[in-house]
Amino acid sequence: MASLLSTARPSMSFQCMKLIARTSPATFRRALSTLSNNSHIYVHPQSDKTSLLSFLSSTPPNPSLAIGTTTHLPPTPNSFRANEQFLGILHHVIRENAVDDPHVQGQAAMFASQAGSSLGSGGMLFPSQQKERRERKNKAKGDNRRIYGSDGAGGASAQGGMGGAGRGGYIHVADMRNPPDYGRVAWPEDIFGSLELDGEGQFVDGNGRYQEAGTYRIVTNEGILDLSPYLREKLVARLMELDQQARKNS
Repeated sequence: MASLLSTARPSMSFQCMKLIARTSPATFRRALSTLSNNSHIYVHPQSDKTSLLSFLSSTPPNPSLAIGTTTHLPPTPNSFRANEQFLGILHHVIRENAVDDPHVQGQAAMFASQAGSSLGSGGMLFPSQQKERRERKNKAKGDNRRIYGSDGAGGASAQGGMGGAGRGGYIHVADMRNPPDYGRVAWPEDIFGSLELDGEGQFVDGNGRYQEAGTYRIVTNEGILDLSPYLREKLVARLMELDQQARKNS
Protein backbone atom coordinates (compact mmCIF):
# COMPACT_ATOMS: atom_id res chain seq x y z
CA MET A 1 0.00 0.00 0.00
CA ALA A 2 2.80 2.42 0.91
CA SER A 3 4.55 1.76 -2.36
CA LEU A 4 1.36 2.46 -4.31
CA LEU A 5 0.86 5.81 -2.58
CA SER A 6 4.44 6.84 -3.13
CA THR A 7 4.22 6.18 -6.85
CA ALA A 8 0.85 7.96 -7.21
CA ARG A 9 1.95 11.22 -5.60
CA PRO A 10 4.41 12.32 -8.32
CA SER A 11 1.78 11.63 -11.00
CA MET A 12 -0.88 13.70 -9.20
CA SER A 13 1.58 16.51 -8.60
CA PHE A 14 2.59 16.52 -12.24
CA GLN A 15 -1.06 16.74 -13.35
CA CYS A 16 -1.61 19.72 -11.06
CA MET A 17 1.47 21.43 -12.43
CA LYS A 18 0.21 20.94 -15.98
CA LEU A 19 -3.17 22.45 -15.07
CA ILE A 20 -1.60 25.52 -13.47
CA ALA A 21 0.80 26.02 -16.36
CA ARG A 22 -2.04 25.73 -18.82
CA THR A 23 -4.40 28.24 -17.16
CA SER A 24 -2.45 30.79 -15.18
CA PRO A 25 -0.88 33.21 -17.71
CA ALA A 26 -3.86 34.31 -19.81
CA THR A 27 -6.80 33.32 -17.62
CA PHE A 28 -5.71 35.12 -14.46
CA ARG A 29 -4.54 38.20 -16.34
CA ARG A 30 -7.90 38.61 -18.06
CA ALA A 31 -9.91 37.94 -14.90
CA LEU A 32 -7.97 40.47 -12.87
CA SER A 33 -7.29 43.29 -15.30
CA THR A 34 -10.35 44.28 -17.33
CA LEU A 35 -12.74 47.14 -16.66
CA SER A 36 -15.85 46.31 -14.67
CA ASN A 37 -18.01 48.18 -17.20
CA ASN A 38 -16.25 46.93 -20.34
CA SER A 39 -14.61 43.50 -20.31
CA HIS A 40 -12.86 44.18 -23.62
CA ILE A 41 -10.63 46.88 -22.11
CA TYR A 42 -7.56 45.86 -20.11
CA VAL A 43 -6.25 47.76 -17.10
CA HIS A 44 -2.47 48.12 -16.80
CA PRO A 45 -1.44 49.60 -13.41
CA GLN A 46 1.36 52.15 -13.65
CA SER A 47 4.06 53.14 -11.16
CA ASP A 48 2.53 56.61 -10.65
CA LYS A 49 -0.71 55.03 -9.33
CA THR A 50 -2.56 55.68 -12.59
CA SER A 51 -3.94 52.96 -14.84
CA LEU A 52 -3.30 52.66 -18.56
CA LEU A 53 -6.33 51.40 -20.48
CA SER A 54 -5.91 49.34 -23.64
CA PHE A 55 -7.70 46.92 -25.93
CA LEU A 56 -4.49 44.86 -25.85
CA SER A 57 -3.46 42.54 -23.02
CA SER A 58 0.20 42.40 -24.05
CA THR A 59 2.72 43.51 -21.42
CA PRO A 60 4.42 45.81 -21.05
CA PRO A 61 1.72 47.86 -22.79
CA ASN A 62 2.52 50.28 -25.58
CA PRO A 63 1.38 53.74 -24.34
CA SER A 64 1.04 55.07 -27.89
CA LEU A 65 -1.61 52.41 -28.63
CA ALA A 66 -3.47 52.77 -25.34
CA ILE A 67 -6.92 54.32 -25.09
CA GLY A 68 -5.65 56.64 -22.37
CA THR A 69 -4.92 56.80 -18.65
CA THR A 70 -7.11 57.18 -15.59
CA THR A 71 -6.68 57.89 -11.88
CA HIS A 72 -9.95 56.15 -11.00
CA LEU A 73 -11.62 52.85 -11.93
CA PRO A 74 -13.93 52.70 -13.70
CA PRO A 75 -12.83 55.89 -15.46
CA THR A 76 -14.85 59.09 -15.29
CA PRO A 77 -14.68 62.22 -17.45
CA ASN A 78 -12.65 63.89 -14.69
CA SER A 79 -10.23 61.02 -14.09
CA PHE A 80 -9.56 60.05 -17.70
CA ARG A 81 -6.98 61.49 -20.07
CA ALA A 82 -7.34 60.42 -23.70
CA ASN A 83 -4.48 59.36 -25.96
CA GLU A 84 -4.82 61.49 -29.09
CA GLN A 85 -2.80 58.99 -31.12
CA PHE A 86 -5.34 56.27 -30.29
CA LEU A 87 -8.16 58.54 -31.45
CA GLY A 88 -6.44 58.84 -34.80
CA ILE A 89 -6.22 55.06 -35.10
CA LEU A 90 -9.86 54.71 -34.08
CA HIS A 91 -11.10 57.11 -36.75
CA HIS A 92 -8.88 55.44 -39.36
CA VAL A 93 -10.45 52.05 -38.56
CA ILE A 94 -13.97 53.51 -38.72
CA ARG A 95 -13.22 55.25 -42.01
CA GLU A 96 -11.92 52.02 -43.55
CA ASN A 97 -14.52 49.60 -42.18
CA ALA A 98 -17.76 51.34 -41.13
CA VAL A 99 -19.59 50.68 -44.40
CA ASP A 100 -19.19 46.93 -43.80
CA ASP A 101 -20.52 47.07 -40.24
CA PRO A 102 -23.94 45.33 -40.06
CA HIS A 103 -25.28 48.06 -37.74
CA VAL A 104 -24.26 50.82 -40.14
CA GLN A 105 -25.63 48.88 -43.10
CA GLY A 106 -28.92 48.60 -41.25
CA GLN A 107 -29.09 52.38 -40.92
CA ALA A 108 -28.41 52.76 -44.63
CA ALA A 109 -31.19 50.29 -45.43
CA MET A 110 -33.65 52.26 -43.31
CA PHE A 111 -32.56 55.46 -45.02
CA ALA A 112 -33.41 53.93 -48.39
CA SER A 113 -36.85 52.75 -47.27
CA GLN A 114 -39.99 54.79 -46.87
CA ALA A 115 -39.94 54.02 -43.14
CA GLY A 116 -36.28 54.90 -42.87
CA SER A 117 -36.79 58.29 -44.44
CA SER A 118 -39.15 59.22 -41.63
CA LEU A 119 -36.81 57.87 -38.97
CA GLY A 120 -33.69 59.75 -40.00
CA SER A 121 -30.32 58.77 -38.54
CA GLY A 122 -28.58 58.46 -35.23
CA GLY A 123 -28.64 54.70 -34.71
CA MET A 124 -30.76 51.59 -35.08
CA LEU A 125 -33.48 50.45 -32.71
CA PHE A 126 -32.28 47.28 -31.01
CA PRO A 127 -35.12 45.13 -29.59
CA SER A 128 -33.23 44.31 -26.39
CA GLN A 129 -32.93 48.01 -25.63
CA GLN A 130 -36.49 49.01 -26.54
CA LYS A 131 -37.91 48.79 -23.02
CA GLU A 132 -34.99 50.66 -21.49
CA ARG A 133 -35.31 53.48 -24.03
CA ARG A 134 -39.02 53.88 -23.38
CA GLU A 135 -38.30 54.20 -19.67
CA ARG A 136 -35.66 56.84 -20.34
CA LYS A 137 -37.70 58.74 -22.89
CA ASN A 138 -39.33 61.08 -20.41
CA LYS A 139 -36.67 60.83 -17.73
CA ALA A 140 -35.68 64.49 -17.80
CA LYS A 141 -37.25 67.65 -19.14
CA GLY A 142 -35.33 70.02 -21.31
CA ASP A 143 -33.74 67.31 -23.46
CA ASN A 144 -32.16 69.30 -26.26
CA ARG A 145 -31.43 66.48 -28.68
CA ARG A 146 -32.95 67.08 -32.10
CA ILE A 147 -35.95 65.12 -33.29
CA TYR A 148 -35.34 63.31 -36.57
CA GLY A 149 -36.39 65.40 -39.51
CA SER A 150 -35.93 68.69 -37.68
CA ASP A 151 -33.74 71.52 -38.85
CA GLY A 152 -29.98 71.11 -39.12
CA ALA A 153 -27.83 68.56 -40.89
CA GLY A 154 -28.19 65.68 -38.47
CA GLY A 155 -31.03 63.50 -39.70
CA ALA A 156 -31.33 61.55 -42.88
CA SER A 157 -34.89 62.75 -43.39
CA ALA A 158 -33.67 66.31 -43.12
CA GLN A 159 -31.07 65.63 -45.79
CA GLY A 160 -33.12 63.73 -48.33
CA GLY A 161 -33.64 60.09 -49.24
CA MET A 162 -36.74 58.44 -50.63
CA GLY A 163 -38.86 60.52 -48.29
CA GLY A 164 -36.84 63.67 -48.89
CA ALA A 165 -36.78 64.37 -52.62
CA GLY A 166 -34.04 61.80 -53.24
CA ARG A 167 -31.29 64.23 -52.38
CA GLY A 168 -29.24 61.82 -50.28
CA GLY A 169 -27.94 62.65 -46.84
CA TYR A 170 -25.97 61.38 -43.87
CA ILE A 171 -26.13 58.70 -41.20
CA HIS A 172 -24.13 58.77 -37.98
CA VAL A 173 -21.65 56.19 -36.74
CA ALA A 174 -22.16 56.36 -32.98
CA ASP A 175 -20.87 54.83 -29.76
CA MET A 176 -23.10 52.04 -28.41
CA ARG A 177 -22.71 52.93 -24.72
CA ASN A 178 -25.79 55.18 -24.74
CA PRO A 179 -28.08 54.41 -27.72
CA PRO A 180 -30.46 57.29 -28.50
CA ASP A 181 -34.16 57.05 -27.79
CA TYR A 182 -36.32 56.07 -30.73
CA GLY A 183 -36.65 59.01 -33.11
CA ARG A 184 -33.73 60.97 -31.69
CA VAL A 185 -30.16 61.70 -32.70
CA ALA A 186 -27.29 60.47 -30.52
CA TRP A 187 -25.63 62.97 -28.20
CA PRO A 188 -22.75 64.84 -29.91
CA GLU A 189 -20.18 63.28 -27.55
CA ASP A 190 -21.34 59.81 -28.69
CA ILE A 191 -21.02 60.44 -32.44
CA PHE A 192 -17.78 59.32 -34.07
CA GLY A 193 -18.65 60.78 -37.45
CA SER A 194 -20.99 60.60 -40.43
CA LEU A 195 -21.25 58.70 -43.70
CA GLU A 196 -22.78 60.17 -46.85
CA LEU A 197 -25.51 58.33 -48.73
CA ASP A 198 -26.97 59.02 -52.14
CA GLY A 199 -30.71 59.26 -52.83
CA GLU A 200 -30.97 55.45 -53.07
CA GLY A 201 -29.30 54.85 -49.72
CA GLN A 202 -25.98 53.75 -51.21
CA PHE A 203 -22.67 54.88 -49.72
CA VAL A 204 -21.23 57.71 -51.81
CA ASP A 205 -17.99 56.63 -53.54
CA GLY A 206 -18.45 53.22 -51.95
CA ASN A 207 -16.93 54.38 -48.66
CA GLY A 208 -19.42 57.01 -47.57
CA ARG A 209 -16.78 59.76 -47.39
CA TYR A 210 -16.48 59.42 -43.64
CA GLN A 211 -16.35 62.75 -41.81
CA GLU A 212 -15.21 62.99 -38.19
CA ALA A 213 -17.72 64.72 -35.98
CA GLY A 214 -15.09 66.46 -33.85
CA THR A 215 -17.31 66.17 -30.76
CA TYR A 216 -16.71 62.57 -29.71
CA ARG A 217 -15.53 61.83 -26.16
CA ILE A 218 -14.02 58.47 -25.18
CA VAL A 219 -15.40 58.70 -21.64
CA THR A 220 -18.68 60.33 -20.65
CA ASN A 221 -20.99 60.01 -17.66
CA GLU A 222 -22.60 57.08 -19.52
CA GLY A 223 -19.38 55.07 -19.67
CA ILE A 224 -16.32 54.40 -21.79
CA LEU A 225 -15.93 53.71 -25.52
CA ASP A 226 -18.15 50.83 -26.64
CA LEU A 227 -17.87 49.80 -30.29
CA SER A 228 -20.04 47.42 -32.25
CA PRO A 229 -18.60 43.87 -32.31
CA TYR A 230 -17.57 44.29 -35.95
CA LEU A 231 -15.69 47.57 -35.48
CA ARG A 232 -14.13 46.39 -32.23
CA GLU A 233 -12.73 43.34 -33.99
CA LYS A 234 -11.25 45.53 -36.73
CA LEU A 235 -9.80 47.96 -34.18
CA VAL A 236 -8.16 45.24 -32.10
CA ALA A 237 -6.67 43.66 -35.23
CA ARG A 238 -5.17 47.01 -36.26
CA LEU A 239 -3.79 47.66 -32.76
CA MET A 240 -2.22 44.19 -32.65
CA GLU A 241 -0.61 44.79 -36.03
CA LEU A 242 0.86 48.11 -34.87
CA ASP A 243 1.99 46.60 -31.58
CA GLN A 244 3.81 43.77 -33.32
CA GLN A 245 5.53 46.22 -35.64
CA ALA A 246 6.64 48.39 -32.73
CA ARG A 247 8.03 45.45 -30.75
CA LYS A 248 9.83 44.13 -33.80
CA ASN A 249 11.50 47.49 -34.41
CA SER A 250 12.41 48.16 -30.78
